[in-house]
Amino acid sequence: MKNFTLLGLLVILTASCKINVNKNSEQKILFVNHVDPFIGTGGHGHTYPGATVPFGMLQVSPDNGISSWDWCSGYHYSDSIVAGFSHLHLSGTGIGDLADILFMPTNKKLDLTTKTTSRDQLPYKSKYSHVNEKATPGSYQVFLEDPKINVELTSSQRTAFHKYTFAKNDTQSVVIDLGFAINWDKTVKTGITIEDQYTISGYRYSTGWAKNQKVFFVAKFSKPITESVLIADKQIINSKKADAENTSAQLFFDPKKSDQLWVKVALSSVSVANAKDNLDDEKSTFDTTKSKAATIWNTALSKIEVETPTDSLKTIFYTAMFHAQVAPVTYSDKNGQFRKEDDQIATAKDYTAYSTLSLWDTFRAENPLLTLLAPNKTSDIVNSMLAYYDTKKILPVWTLYANETNTMTGYHSIPVIADAYLKGIKGFDAEKAYQAMKATMMQDERGLNYYKKYGYIPFNLLDESVTITLEYAYDDWCVAQMAKALGKNEDYQFFLNRSKAYQHLFDPKTGFMRGKSDDGKSWNEPFDPKHSNHREHTDYTEGNAWQHSWFVPQNVEDFISLHGSNEIFVKRLEQLFTESSEITGSNVSADISGLIGQYAHGNEPSHHIAYMFNHAGQPWRTQYWVRHILDTQYNTTPNGLSGNEDCGQMSAWYVFSSMGLYPMNPASGEYEIGSPIFEKAKINLENGKSFVIEAENVSDKNFYIQSATLNGVPFNKTAITHQQILQGGTLHFVMGSQPNKNWGVKL
Repeated sequence: MKNFTLLGLLVILTASCKINVNKNSEQKILFVNHVDPFIGTGGHGHTYPGATVPFGMLQVSPDNGISSWDWCSGYHYSDSIVAGFSHLHLSGTGIGDLADILFMPTNKKLDLTTKTTSRDQLPYKSKYSHVNEKATPGSYQVFLEDPKINVELTSSQRTAFHKYTFAKNDTQSVVIDLGFAINWDKTVKTGITIEDQYTISGYRYSTGWAKNQKVFFVAKFSKPITESVLIADKQIINSKKADAENTSAQLFFDPKKSDQLWVKVALSSVSVANAKDNLDDEKSTFDTTKSKAATIWNTALSKIEVETPTDSLKTIFYTAMFHAQVAPVTYSDKNGQFRKEDDQIATAKDYTAYSTLSLWDTFRAENPLLTLLAPNKTSDIVNSMLAYYDTKKILPVWTLYANETNTMTGYHSIPVIADAYLKGIKGFDAEKAYQAMKATMMQDERGLNYYKKYGYIPFNLLDESVTITLEYAYDDWCVAQMAKALGKNEDYQFFLNRSKAYQHLFDPKTGFMRGKSDDGKSWNEPFDPKHSNHREHTDYTEGNAWQHSWFVPQNVEDFISLHGSNEIFVKRLEQLFTESSEITGSNVSADISGLIGQYAHGNEPSHHIAYMFNHAGQPWRTQYWVRHILDTQYNTTPNGLSGNEDCGQMSAWYVFSSMGLYPMNPASGEYEIGSPIFEKAKINLENGKSFVIEAENVSDKNFYIQSATLNGVPFNKTAITHQQILQGGTLHFVMGSQPNKNWGVKL
């Protein structure tokens, strides 16, 4: 057994226990130290614990090496084997891809020519224990038990840093496996070149969820390479360059002068030359980068300051703030270039191009949160979507490494653009954006041909017809608002009228949105509102009628009138939360999780529903159920998210709702008022002002609003506008244990 001392490991762990961002400012230490990146790495959260910076290009993180739904991010907390550390990861999605450019340190010569069909056959895998694992914003550390190597990772915006500490005088080696792939991903062509004694470079072309993904990389080592073995399709080649479907390498380094080896890695979607340009200069060391990453995260987290005596609430909140700012990710290189799906190289001029746009999820709360926290990022995201529009003349649905995955329903780049423009965010061509929105909703793909012909999508012509119809209706409403703002009155009337498509599918007899035939009369029978069939032969996407019948955020008052009265609507809405949680069917969607009755907080279509009581004259029911969701669907364990994190949406719901606000209609410019959980939440705005939300007497029992004032003036509304928040000031609530049925109700 080699002598990697326990004392040495304890020193490393102790040193990393607290991030000391600024020794002179205790306040600055608080934000990053309240984040636990392991929240969401268990259960169905699908998050990763590795190192990244806000919206960074790289996410350098451990990969367990298993291809399974709960390993979509590459990592699951239930595991105890690590296959290596790759540089691109997805945060909380329901589909697995990426895990590109795998590095793994080892202490012996390995046979990389053996064909492997599972994680168990990987010669370089290692056991690890959570006891010897640490993650903080911007850094990650784990001790590999088999080779007795301590691994530390950190990252800047475009460069990952590895630090490997070997046992004294042990063999020092690193494996690079470009053939490593999990879940949907499969390599098409890869290559490794040993450029000089300190540098390797290469590329990895793959197909998977992203059908045409091209990643170029460069890696620089702190020591000269003393020996190298290159493998091409499981054959050793006597060359400094390997090109094949699957390539790998094992590099060796002299252990005499130091037990430590540092590696810097940069990527590009364009070329090795661009990857080299993206690589941080020699002045950037592991330690300075780790410290800077913590400082950058501290600044990002400090945009909202909360006060509560309950530490666990701070942990949940700041971890949510952390997860809400890891995606979307930087995609353009330092010189502005990025590769598009058709292999054209575009250049982002005066903006940063972003990818990993999980729009079906994030349009609801994540993107509206960014309009508050990072409005400059919002304009860049819009410009990124317009660049993708230039390729196909349709706005993106779900963009991964510039590939259109066409995953999920609707065209929810549209509400993101409308929300940005209507909130006054500049920096993109509004006329071009509007034309892109209009063109997207007037084309014929993905059921829009049926939608235009019938005014809704008939169930006998397309699966998931109810969900798609309701989401297109909302997208139409967003186009209408943009048209109105730009003075396009004819278009405004056209899209506003079409946004009432939900009326076709409401069945007053059952109270549900139901699949209707192309004859305009016949409902889809037999009907069971609890029935789920995942993504096929169903009228609902990843859910059932109970969960999908409420998506009319653009006109809740009309939606209520379809039910007949506020009383009927409230009764049915209350039943959603109190009905049995049985889901019927033989192919139930795994995404239906976090159930409270039939309300499924673990999937996004439910996220706005609790706030609808506000529009039916019973805001105290919104206050009750929002607090119940906050208390039951989030915690500080690895299972602390009730469903897929989905690139920040699950966390953005918590950030907003815990402050007492939520963008129920994401493009309306308004926030519904729920039930604040903190004594004080201070939003530090980009314009230099701050908006404070105070909750006097708040506790686990005092979650009902008794009264409110805005800047000292009585406030009796259940919504506040974005513009009111931007003006700064204080929204003060007095909380109590019993509902005040007069507050927030039009008398």
